[in-house]
Amino acid sequence: MKTPWWFLYKTPLAFLLIPFSWIYYIIGRVVYFFRRLRSYKSRRPVICIGNILAGGVGKTPIVRAIAMRLDAPVVMRGYKKSAHTGNAGDEATMLSRDGLQVHTGNRKSNIILLDRQQNVKTPIVMDDGFQNPVIKKDISVLVFDEGLGYGNGFLIPAGPMREPRRAINRADAIIVVKSNRPRKKFVLPSAVPVFYAQPKTFNPYDEDERLFAFAGIGYPRKFFNSLKNVVGTKIFADHYQYTNQDLERLFAMAAKKKAQLITTEKDWVRLPECVRDKIKYARLDMTIDERFFDWLGDKLK
Repeated sequence: MKTPWWFLYKTPLAFLLIPFSWIYYIIGRVVYFFRRLRSYKSRRPVICIGNILAGGVGKTPIVRAIAMRLDAPVVMRGYKKSAHTGNAGDEATMLSRDGLQVHTGNRKSNIILLDRQQNVKTPIVMDDGFQNPVIKKDISVLVFDEGLGYGNGFLIPAGPMREPRRAINRADAIIVVKSNRPRKKFVLPSAVPVFYAQPKTFNPYDEDERLFAFAGIGYPRKFFNSLKNVVGTKIFADHYQYTNQDLERLFAMAAKKKAQLITTEKDWVRLPECVRDKIKYARLDMTIDERFFDWLGDKLK
């Protein structure tokens, strides 16, 4: 689904949905309680990289940067598996393309399997799962986007928050992705250490090349704004599975604008292989403050 437009603003519709948010929260707490009863403690350190917003904060590039730095395996759910991504999910495919060892599916089962690797003490990086107590985390890191902040501050479905803000205090650290348009009134608790990450989008085309950008991610406008000379855009639902008809329309729209098609890496791995050589992607990398890795090293000791 596309990210609801009211997630970033306190609109009348958002206020009308607040009672449903209370129901969502109560059900979530009941599920959390029962999941705690079957929690598993890995013999290897588990680093959870999570969020309390419903996607779009740039968590996957953060996971990639940390896992590559530690040479650690990644355990993740593998959301929206398809034949185009080898039935592993777009985010998992992205990470594995960088040579990372990625395990998708049931996180608990995969961590148990990794625990059976004798004499291996490398940490395990868990993508998402901050709200899931089935795996006991040794270190929990929350990711925020400075440009999104808390959105409108309401819980799902009235807003993008999975949990109330006080849940941040369960985290050991916070990584904030910098933005040229920081959200006003975005204040983090002083009790949790905060580090920053600088995003950088690598455009495969020359700067004077006209671009038609499309994306099926949480907040596609972030991607569009990171590019120059964009003459047209098309938004799809998050984790959208592209059809031949979609691609035909995209090529036609780009040709009409005399532009080249460009998308995100996450979208590109969901494209059929037969068109991947005709559409380029802009890679998003994160440079995390070195102080974070110093802090992480101390925590792992």
